[in-house]
Amino acid sequence: MSDVTNYSLADFHYNNNPDVLAPPADFEAWINHPKVQQAFSFTGQQLLKAPAAQTEILSNIDGKRRPMINMTSYNYLGLSTHPEVIQAAQEAAAKYGMSSSGAPLVSGTLDIHVQLTKMIAKLKQKEDALIFSSGYGGNVGALQAIMRKGDFIIFDEKSHKSLIDGGVLSGAKMLFFDHNNMQSLEQMLEKAKGKRTLIVAEGVYSMDGDICDLPGIVKLSEAYNAPIYLDEAHSSLMFGEHGGGIGEHFGLEDKIGINYGTMSKSFGGVGGFIATKASLARYMKGYASSWNFSCAPSPPVTAAMIKSVEVATRDSSLRNAMWANTRYMKENLQAMGADIGDSNSQVIPLIIGPSGEKLFSYTAELQLRGLFLQPIDYPAVPAHARRFRISVSSQFTKAMMDTALNVIEDVIIKGLKTSRTP
Repeated sequence: MSDVTNYSLADFHYNNNPDVLAPPADFEAWINHPKVQQAFSFTGQQLLKAPAAQTEILSNIDGKRRPMINMTSYNYLGLSTHPEVIQAAQEAAAKYGMSSSGAPLVSGTLDIHVQLTKMIAKLKQKEDALIFSSGYGGNVGALQAIMRKGDFIIFDEKSHKSLIDGGVLSGAKMLFFDHNNMQSLEQMLEKAKGKRTLIVAEGVYSMDGDICDLPGIVKLSEAYNAPIYLDEAHSSLMFGEHGGGIGEHFGLEDKIGINYGTMSKSFGGVGGFIATKASLARYMKGYASSWNFSCAPSPPVTAAMIKSVEVATRDSSLRNAMWANTRYMKENLQAMGADIGDSNSQVIPLIIGPSGEKLFSYTAELQLRGLFLQPIDYPAVPAHARRFRISVSSQFTKAMMDTALNVIEDVIIKGLKTSRTP
């Protein structure tokens, strides 16, 4: 390998090693290279406190405990550490124990599961819902449950891996339209004409922070009789007057066939859910393997999520704080010349370009200066648009944001300007 930085995990997926318990030989050579080891040293760093706006990590750079301003975690509304949410989890642990100790259809359904399911359905303006033990399992299980060989699933090209895996497991034919491009979507719908077809999009795209063109998708959905599956992992509880998500934001919740969400982000917990019409939810209970063959969600987490929905929807204070912080960050980043793409959400990319070396050297500098901002490398994003990704939280104070902005300007913005100087 002439330059290890030109390679990524995408290059080693195929394995022709005769030993099925061994990785490819060239993978071992690549991953053990010092430059690659440095890049992977930023993964899996241990947080020593809650993933709040102010946290502490055990740094893989030097093995030291370091206090950090945390702009990486998805705790958008601060609910993971909200005192009422914590209390609800503690009380549930005392009453129900730590585990549901069974799959939902066998012995794992608790009264609080039913309560949370009803709350999710109401939030999403649907008849019924299913709650999953993981967000990944929700997408995989839902698509695997309803689509079959001979059907078509049309994905936005930037759809999450869990959606793609669900499509693969379903056996359906998968087509992809250019990101947020309605002309491209219509071309794919023409290819699937006459077949059972599902359109899959995301409310907020997690790497770019832009939102889907839901009005355009709805128009084509109705024209081609192809229902919509909307992944609202990064938009539930944050968009819409009552936190219903992108569907509520556009006033089109009734046009969404299946609304998916995860409880590991704005909800502050872990798990996933789908909300849809009652007849389909009942059918999916028989065919969504990640639902009916998994232990039902943990009681403390379930009770905490009930409280999270209550806290997030009783007024708009947490959403308002998060959006105020988002505006402040964007205005200041743009003023210093940062490339934040087309973000119109609380997810703000900091695009630095094609250099993997810069991406990881900047990461180390940011961390040593007290800013926890993780690198996003190819193949998670295009190789020419490597980046950092800011996840804005309602917990950020102005002092935290100003400190972070100063560090970003010193390390990233000035670093990029210097490297472009002839």
